Amino acid sequence: MPIDARKAAEAAAVYYKDLSNSESRLTIEEVERDPSDQYWMITLGIADSYGLGGLGSVGKIGAYKIFKIDADTGMVESMKIRDI
Repeated sequence: MPIDARKAAEAAAVYYKDLSNSESRLTIEEVERDPSDQYWMITLGIADSYGLGGLGSVGKIGAYKIFKIDADTGMVESMKIRDI
């Protein structure tokens, strides 16, 4: 059974955190299916871990990564830098 957008985004986040061993805050920026309908393309924003302006502040987005997720299996096929 194909995965939905939420599961694809979760797979991207888990993959990034496992690979980078980072505690950075992630935000979902873009979600789309590719033209073949075989993959989810998920763009995550990675926030700086230090934050801005004191306690309780949210870090500035320092990078964007796009993840290609197999829509049937939920496996991450690739992770690339997303140019904005």
